[in-house]
Amino acid sequence: MNFRKLSLFVVLMLMLALAVAACGGGGTGTAATVEPAAEEPAAEEPAAEEPAATDLGTADNPIIMSFVPSGDTQDIIASAKADAERIASEAKAKMEDFVARRTKTAEGKIAQAETQAIADVRAAAAEAAVTAATSIMAQSVKGQVADELISKGIKDVRDKLN
Repeated sequence: MNFRKLSLFVVLMLMLALAVAACGGGGTGTAATVEPAAEEPAAEEPAAEEPAATDLGTADNPIIMSFVPSGDTQDIIASAKADAERIASEAKAKMEDFVARRTKTAEGKIAQAETQAIADVRAAAAEAAVTAATSIMAQSVKGQVADELISKGIKDVRDKLN
């Protein structure tokens, strides 16, 4: 455990020493210093008053951005056009796929509604036929035979029509 602590301390000290050395340390470097040439003082021009830094971005002191033309403008324009065409073709493909899926879904719903309507009409026709057959048989046949015929006939009609 002591070896780990000692190793960590040594590594940290080395890193600190490298950081101090890289930053330059004090002013005892070997760089030559150049003294400024003595010039005659120029007539002082009145300094233009600049607005405070806090006024930046206001109507009186707007932020102005400017761009320098580049020699790569044609490349940038060509790349942008290619990107725009690619995005447009992808959007078109997605839209066509979306419309195709929606059309298929709508056609499926229409077919389902059609099937349900046919089943409803058949059920109504079967119910009407059973009611009519019951009424006719009740009037023409009497007794126990009539009851058996009516029951059997109703069952057969329902089975066939449904």
